[in-house]
Order: sequence, then C-alpha cells, then structure tokens
Amino acid sequence: MGDLVVASVTKVTDYGAYVKLDEYKNKEGLIHISEISTTWVRNIRNHVREGQKLVLKVLRINTEKGQVDLSLRRVTGREKAETLLEWKKYKKADSILKSAIEKLSLDAGSAENLNNLILDKYGSLYDALQEAVEEGEETFAKIGIDLNWAKVITEVARTKIKTEKAICKAVLELTCSKPDGIEHIKKGLLNAKKAKKPRSSTIKVYAVGAPKYQIEVTAKDYSEAEKVLKEAIDQAVSTIDQAGGQGRRVT
Repeated sequence: MGDLVVASVTKVTDYGAYVKLDEYKNKEGLIHISEISTTWVRNIRNHVREGQKLVLKVLRINTEKGQVDLSLRRVTGREKAETLLEWKKYKKADSILKSAIEKLSLDAGSAENLNNLILDKYGSLYDALQEAVEEGEETFAKIGIDLNWAKVITEVARTKIKTEKAICKAVLELTCSKPDGIEHIKKGLLNAKKAKKPRSSTIKVYAVGAPKYQIEVTAKDYSEAEKVLKEAIDQAVSTIDQAGGQGRRVT
C-alpha cells in the first residue's frame, strides 16, 4: 500500500470516480469522494473529469471485487510531478522499443525476451536507452543483445531522446617563481581554453584564488567532456612546466 500510480478517469459518479490504472493493464480502481480533496467537495466534477490523467496513491486492494481503492488528496505536489515524469519516460521508452521491434520484425517471444533482458540488467528501460544514446550500441551489445539489434534500438532511441549537455570540472594549481611567472600562468590558461575540442563543446577558465584555477568543460556527453577536459589540463600544465614552473590537478 502507499504506491503511486498513474490512472485515467473513466467514469465520475456522485460518490467517487472510477479509473483505469495505465501501468497495470488497465486494472480498475476507485477514488471515493472522501479521497478526492483535502477540502469539502461540493461537486466532485469540479475536481475530476472523464479522460483526465491523475497520479494516485494506493490505499488498499480489494481482491473480492478485483478493485483498487485510491486517493487523490494524499498525493503531494512533488510526488505528482516526479511520478508523471517517470511515467512519461516509461511511455517514451516503451514506444521506442516497440518501434525498434517493428523494424527488426521480431516475433512476440523474441520481443518479450529482449525487453526482459534489458530490464534484468538495467531495471529501467528508459535509463538503458538513454545510456545507449550517449555511449552507443555497445550498451546493449555488452549485455548479450545481437549487435544488429543493438544498432537498430540505438538509432531509434537517438531520434526520440535528447540528452542534456554534460559538464566536467577540474581545479589546477599553477605556480611559477620567475619574474614573469604570472605571464606564463596566463599563457597556460589561455592554451587550456584553446585545447582541441568539437564545435559543440566549450571551455571556460576561472580564478579560484591564486594559485588555484578552475577549468570547466561543457560537451554533448560525459565521455566527450572528460576527453576535452584532459586535453585542456595537459595544455595548461605542459605550458607551465616548459616555463620552469609547476602545475598539477588538485580536484
């Protein structure tokens, strides 16, 4: 009890609202009028309507009636937002996998085995697909899925899932005791900003407080960001070393 579920309202009566649980093969549930709102409900239809999508809390399961008793009033705003987000991810992931299965012309048995294999390894279909978008088809190949299948699934996923930019940071300690040491440090940081990188990546340098400086890299994914960050660090440290100073990464 206490689980959160997403449901669609199918019928509204004077004593409550009937719903179908979207994630449980449309199993029927009931929200009694007393569980609609934390305030007095004069007209239930002012709170729920047919076809509306709701996040509800499970109160009890009536096995005799084959019905689930649910509550709307006990769901917090945060619980509603988080549950709807996860439900949308679930629906998107399910749609992606179905499209891939259709492209591969898999039979029902193979499709079910594929789905179960991914869930056994990742627990979340969406998380697996998101990793594939970022890391490539090896995400699925390494868990035993045929490489051709993995490529198709990843291709479909990339048309539906857009990943956010990844950010990697590092703090360097740069010192140079020569009279023009500060100029060598500036040159090292400038070379860091000029490090080789894809067009989609950016490099920023900040003074944390001499002799510490921060390099921040933004890229399309973490693997790319880490690669660019390493290059930027190497540029800064090698410049200082060549000038007779010292440079090292501290975080």
